[in-house]
Amino acid sequence: MNNTTQLERYKKLLSYLDVHFKEDVNIEKIEDISHYSYRNINRIFQAIHQETIGKYVKRLRLEKAAQYLRYSQLEITDIGFEVGFEDRAAFSKAFKKKYGLSPSLYRADSESLRETFEHKALQDVNRQKIPFELTVLPDFEYLFIEYRGDYEDIEAIEEVGNQLYAYALKNNILNDRSIFMTEIVDDSGISENIHLRYNLAFLLESPATFVPDGHYRIKKHTHQKYAKFMYRGAHQDVVAFYEQIYALWMLDVGLEMQDLPTLEFYPSYDERTPPEELITEIYIPVM
Repeated sequence: MNNTTQLERYKKLLSYLDVHFKEDVNIEKIEDISHYSYRNINRIFQAIHQETIGKYVKRLRLEKAAQYLRYSQLEITDIGFEVGFEDRAAFSKAFKKKYGLSPSLYRADSESLRETFEHKALQDVNRQKIPFELTVLPDFEYLFIEYRGDYEDIEAIEEVGNQLYAYALKNNILNDRSIFMTEIVDDSGISENIHLRYNLAFLLESPATFVPDGHYRIKKHTHQKYAKFMYRGAHQDVVAFYEQIYALWMLDVGLEMQDLPTLEFYPSYDERTPPEELITEIYIPVM
């Protein structure tokens, strides 16, 4: 079996796991998707991904649980069940092994930090609320490639972005109306840098007439409501803006977050644009 075929099967499996990681690992389904025995596709997955399928799924579950503990009001037992653990004891043991704190202490620490930040903000009589607007993004498809690593490693991200640009140009999907975007899958305060997923993408004006090869994939966005924020400045400084948004979320926004990736769009994206004039549109999914 050639490497191209193995890569395509890996991509299909990865897309499946990223959606269904909260469910029990279905060996029969995995073998059906990959056309390999579970043992063999697990070897291929580990060679490409540096993790077995089981370890990958367990890590995603625990990282998702940490997001729920930090950003939602769900009961801890409900969070454990939601991410695929059968009982609270097993969930607590696995969570503490990964993060060094029980789920209850992790939530308490997160709430304490947020309350401290909010208290300081309330004492500032001149503080302006972070402006945002509610909007709905429609259905659309996008061609993307996954960057995995530190969100603050701008040079590495730009290198992947240049690869995407060259690939999109080769496949004739770029024009004056082309929209560049990114999909932020993981939380840098929860996941280790080596596992952070950051999808760089171009919107497709019409269905693709080619099957993406290599590590390129096509994904469909389903219409969704977002809280839209605008940031002006160098992209490497946007991390501090995100920290402010999340720290003051309940004070300034007060909406329940949806369990979906955050999106960024770049209306002023041009290599000739000075960094201080770059505009980043941030879309945080809400219910």
